[in-house]
Amino acid sequence: MAYWLMKTEPGSWSWEDQVAKDVEHWDGVRNYQASNNMKAMKIGDRVFFYHSVKEKKIVGIVEVCKEYYPDHTDKSGRFGMVDVKTLYPVTTPVSLEEIKAHPELQDMALIKQSRLSVMPVRDKEWNIICGMGDTKPA
Repeated sequence: MAYWLMKTEPGSWSWEDQVAKDVEHWDGVRNYQASNNMKAMKIGDRVFFYHSVKEKKIVGIVEVCKEYYPDHTDKSGRFGMVDVKTLYPVTTPVSLEEIKAHPELQDMALIKQSRLSVMPVRDKEWNIICGMGDTKPA
């Protein structure tokens, strides 16, 4: 199993929207690196659900339930999407500020590549953040 983080603007698609829908496609990604990260996702991979913009915090965990396929919102045909299934909320949301303050998370893609919307998360980073959020790691 691999771990990931996907950013969303809560005004467009929030954790509450995800919970209400349960399974939903993750569309609209138009960055090649983020798209390549989604191409690497496999069924069963776990994903931090991150509210960007004003909130900047990890609020939930979802699971990849359908691998990369064409994004119906992309008229160019170059980009794809994956489907994710709601698993559970993070007991205590973990803010970007808290992540930046943790010495063992300084090399995390969320800090190093702050504009990337879909990124890998190393096993150790996943476990640390789950601990920070009082949430089971898998």
